[in-house]
Amino acid sequence: MTKWSKEKALGQIREVGLIPIVRAPSAEVAMAAAEAIVESGVGILEITMTVPSALSVLREVARRFDGRALIGAGTVLDAKTCRRAIARGAEFIVTPALVLPVIRQARRLKRACIPGALTPTEILMAWRAGADLVKVFPCGPVGGPAYIKAIRGPLPDIPLVPTGGVTVETVPAFMRAGAAAVAVGGELVDVKALAAGRVETVTENARKFLEAVRTGRL
Repeated sequence: MTKWSKEKALGQIREVGLIPIVRAPSAEVAMAAAEAIVESGVGILEITMTVPSALSVLREVARRFDGRALIGAGTVLDAKTCRRAIARGAEFIVTPALVLPVIRQARRLKRACIPGALTPTEILMAWRAGADLVKVFPCGPVGGPAYIKAIRGPLPDIPLVPTGGVTVETVPAFMRAGAAAVAVGGELVDVKALAAGRVETVTENARKFLEAVRTGRL
C-alpha cells in the first residue's frame, strides 16, 4: 500500500481543511460511508474505533482506497489500539481526549496524532506532549468559532481542529477564526441516509462542507 510520510499526511489535512468522521452502527454502513466520502473528492476520512469490527473496516478501507484517500483512526483510547490501527493502515491517529500514551505511540511509529483537548491547559499539554494538531472537542457547546478565536489569542501557534457541533453553516466562521481544519461526524455522515441506500446524500454533504471550508478561507 501507499505509505504517506507524516509531513505529507499533515500537509493533506491542512490543505483540504476537512476531516469527515465515520462513526457508524455497522461495518457495512461504515464501508458505504467511506465510499461516499472518497467519491466526493475530499480525500480524507477517519474511521472511529467505535464502529463494529473497526480494525477490519480500517484495513479494508485502507486497501480499497489506497492512493485515493488519507485514512485515519479515531476514538483511539490506548497505545495498543493505536499500534494495531497503524498496522492496519491508519496514517493519522485521533483521540477524543488527552491520552498521553497514544501521543507517544503515534510519535514512535511516525504517524500524525490529533489528540482531543478542550481547555487552554489541556490544549497546551497536548501540544507540549507532541501533538501535531489539537482536536478541540466538543467545540460547539462551549462557544464554537468564538471559542477558537479566544484560544488562539494566547496560543496562536497551536493548530486547532474544532470538532463536535460543527455544521456546514458554521464552518466558514471556524476557518475565519483560525482553525487549521474542521472535523465533522454526524452532520456529514448521515447514517440514516446510508442505511436507506442513499449514499449520494453523504457524497453531497461532503462536497458542501468542502465548499464551506473554501468559503471561510477566502
